[in-house]
Amino acid sequence: MGLFSSLNREQKEAIGLLQVGTFLEYFDLMLYVHMAVFLNEIFFPPTDAHTASLLAAFTFSSAFVFRPIGALIFGWMGDHFGRKSTIIWTTMIMSLSCLLMANLPTYSQIGVAAAWLMTLCRIAQGMSSMGEIVGAQIYVAESVRRPASYPAVAFITMASPIGTMAALGVSFLVTSYYMNWRLAFWIGAVIALVGAVARTRLRETPDFLEMKRQQLKKGLAVVNQGEKRKSSSQASKAADLPWKDRVRFKSLIAYFSISCGWPLSLYLAYLYFNPILKNDYGYSSAEIIQHNFFFSVLFMIPLTFVSLLSYRIHPLKILKIRAIFILLLMVALPYLITSVSSPLQLFFVQALIIILPLDSVPAEAVLIYHLPISRRCTFASFLFAFSRALIYALTSFGLIYLGDYFGAYGLWFITLPIASAYFYGILYFEGLERKIGMLEPNQSIAQGGPQSVPTTS
Repeated sequence: MGLFSSLNREQKEAIGLLQVGTFLEYFDLMLYVHMAVFLNEIFFPPTDAHTASLLAAFTFSSAFVFRPIGALIFGWMGDHFGRKSTIIWTTMIMSLSCLLMANLPTYSQIGVAAAWLMTLCRIAQGMSSMGEIVGAQIYVAESVRRPASYPAVAFITMASPIGTMAALGVSFLVTSYYMNWRLAFWIGAVIALVGAVARTRLRETPDFLEMKRQQLKKGLAVVNQGEKRKSSSQASKAADLPWKDRVRFKSLIAYFSISCGWPLSLYLAYLYFNPILKNDYGYSSAEIIQHNFFFSVLFMIPLTFVSLLSYRIHPLKILKIRAIFILLLMVALPYLITSVSSPLQLFFVQALIIILPLDSVPAEAVLIYHLPISRRCTFASFLFAFSRALIYALTSFGLIYLGDYFGAYGLWFITLPIASAYFYGILYFEGLERKIGMLEPNQSIAQGGPQSVPTTS
């Protein structure tokens, strides 16, 4: 049976709504990132080249360093009030922040306050985006059974780079044809609002509803028996409740290790080479955006291929093969960069990074299944957010100083440890899948119950 024929109408509609919503969310989030070479000049005071690099790093990472806080807030909401409500609220916050950014006064109008206001809006965007994409991934993982859930969740994740690509396209139009930059943020605010309204059609996931039923059932049992055994017995019963699910600490470490990969790939592909294009080859802001837009389109080809392939081949096997090539690429990367002598050669290096990303696609569903249902949103959101905050800060600031001392070879201090940890995470989850007999092609979990996996050691 084919992938699409294995999904019912409700599942297809949910996937479509969540794809559109994730696309809109990341269009709004990445719009400023790709227009930063232009907008930083509007909202920040004039500076020298080195300070400008630090300001660019600050505005880029500001949307991510507060993500762990957003993850704890929206993760808690998702585990207590449902996946659906969390997704709707995060989309509304993104729409509001985009609306505010479209109307902010510039540095020439109110001075340094403009920079602080823009940064606060970026923080709000980063926090809301955290609950959105992980919430959408969990929603689909809990609504669709294996192996169809592998590509289904991957399609949700794919909406993120598509939103990034659309943001690049709009940024190119604004900077190339001298359009009013505020128009782009007005568009982002409107489409995010439309996405939030559309998502009200979603139903809560079966796994979350089943978890709540079990919590209520066991909670009532504790209360009923509490009259007879009020102290020790009641405490013993409470320990068996679903919200006390045991979590493998190694699973959290492995999840975090894999999550650290993509922010490194994104920074290297989209931002690391911008100063080279600008200073060495005289690229304008519009030309840099156009350059990045072309290879973002290229990125979608292998991503789509591996997502569809995961229906037939276990996604961890796909990631394992990719990880081997990535390790080789990271070793060779400084040599490739120092050998570049033209923008076309630089484009080729960037293309290698984006075609072989340190990404979790198409294995997100597998990773999610190894987290307990009752704390799935909290753990997944926080680990996702913390990995982004740490790696974006580490790369955007660390590579500036490592580059000053070691040149391109300073990349090794960051790329090799992250790529090695990524490979470890894949091997760990591969071992878990092998233990429960899910590593073979087309293995599925029967309909009817939560598809979590045992969480005992």
